[in-house]
Amino acid sequence: MATAIRPIGHEERLSLVEHLDELRTRLIVSVAALAVAFGFCLWQNHELLHLINAPLSKQTEKQVAKGNGPLGQTALAQQGVLKVAHDTEAIVGALSAPGSGLSTATRSELSAVIPRLKADVAKIPRKPEGNKPVTLGIGEPFTTTLTVTLFFALIVSLPVILYELYGFILPALSPNERRIAVPLLTAIPFLFVVGVAFGYFVVLPAAVRFFQNFNSGEFNVLVQANQYYKFAATVLLAMGLVFQVPVAILAATRLGIVTPRQLRKNRRYAILACAAVAAFLPGDAVTLILETVPLYVLYEASILVAALVGRRDAKRAQGAEASMGNPAPNPDDQAEPSVQIIDHVDPDHTS
Repeated sequence: MATAIRPIGHEERLSLVEHLDELRTRLIVSVAALAVAFGFCLWQNHELLHLINAPLSKQTEKQVAKGNGPLGQTALAQQGVLKVAHDTEAIVGALSAPGSGLSTATRSELSAVIPRLKADVAKIPRKPEGNKPVTLGIGEPFTTTLTVTLFFALIVSLPVILYELYGFILPALSPNERRIAVPLLTAIPFLFVVGVAFGYFVVLPAAVRFFQNFNSGEFNVLVQANQYYKFAATVLLAMGLVFQVPVAILAATRLGIVTPRQLRKNRRYAILACAAVAAFLPGDAVTLILETVPLYVLYEASILVAALVGRRDAKRAQGAEASMGNPAPNPDDQAEPSVQIIDHVDPDHTS
């Protein structure tokens, strides 16, 4: 179990059985972390469903307020019923008043009706309960809940799983390679979480607004839960992967594939690439701009980081050479051995 807590050193030598035992231990720890996260997310599944449903609910409520779709028509009907009920309550109250001109018996009967009328009005819902995705199958509420729970459990347990993966891979790298790889591997989960957050707060609401409003006058828009959660997961995972651009660029510069100067010269191609990637993501023209700008910012930030890291490595190399203190070889000293050899050659010897 200790191998799952600390990485194996590069100088340590393990047999095949020991490697397999280490892999088994790390897999057990990863599965245990996923199981704990899954249990916690299943316990809080109502909050998680409310969180993932929030972009859809807000957009549906906007459509309902405009009277669009079946829910909008239901909302208009409910508002009409409420208005009629309040008007009826006011009329009955006025007729049951002493100065209404009605007989005492009639006013008493109307006064007895007022409490029942108020109770009936209170039972009328103020807005339709339809701002959540719908389920069609008998087991779909259960399966979709498990799907959403597993998705959030993977995100919660991601640090532990990545730590175990890094701990198994890093011993194969030399100290110099590890010095390059560790910062990159550490940045992956952080950028992934930032990308998922950006997708949730910016991309997903814009995508839901675009698709729900597109030609909505020709359809009764009811969103199925299974399809919506797949769509939301695709958007969030795509943004998490897109935000790995700095890691890819920094890795390419550290490996010598490209240089920061080459990346700066190709800025116009980078803008086109960012726009192309954003065009493949769901959304409208406004969403395209909102997605292109952060991608290009990530590109420029990657160039800056790569340049700073390159300067730091160059300074370290210069410091290492200076600390060694080896003087440059003297050409005259290199010529002496050849002269001495020639002096000891026997002129009478023939090959």
